Amino acid sequence: MSFQTSALILSWIAILLLAFTVSGLVRQVHALSSGAVQRRPESVGLRPGTPAPGIARLAPAAPTVPLVLLFLEPDCGTCTEVLAEATDHHERPGLEFRVLYREEPPARAAQLPITVLGGQAELFERYDALATPFATVVDRGGRVLRAEPIGSRAALHRLLDEVDSPPGGSAPAGATNQGGRA
Repeated sequence: MSFQTSALILSWIAILLLAFTVSGLVRQVHALSSGAVQRRPESVGLRPGTPAPGIARLAPAAPTVPLVLLFLEPDCGTCTEVLAEATDHHERPGLEFRVLYREEPPARAAQLPITVLGGQAELFERYDALATPFATVVDRGGRVLRAEPIGSRAALHRLLDEVDSPPGGSAPAGATNQGGRA
């Protein structure tokens, strides 16, 4: 067999392998575009109704109002904005705040009018707070009402308004109900 014949046979084999590969890729693209492959989005945070872990450590007396847990990092710019928003609402009736940091909180946190707790890495894990800033709202009975990432001051403000005035209830003056999950 000559060199040219061998090269021709190897070329045809390579073309057939390439055709099979392209065929498989076309089949996968078709399956994805037709919706045949459905992925369930990964959820973060605890599901509503789940008992809140470590609630006795966070609120030694049973909470009389919903407790808003904010999971923050000291070197996160958005976390700083969310903390400022929480501080602006610290006297808001019907809510109580706890700010949790994995490690040590920033020095300025000591002067804040809300409770700030450092060294809470275990609770970050138990509450499934994968990204910061993250908020979890716990009801008076110690169960999770909501758990979600908070991406801005406005997002925290909306969350607080929704917790203050659940869907179907009457909203206080100036508050808006965005129809969120309760």
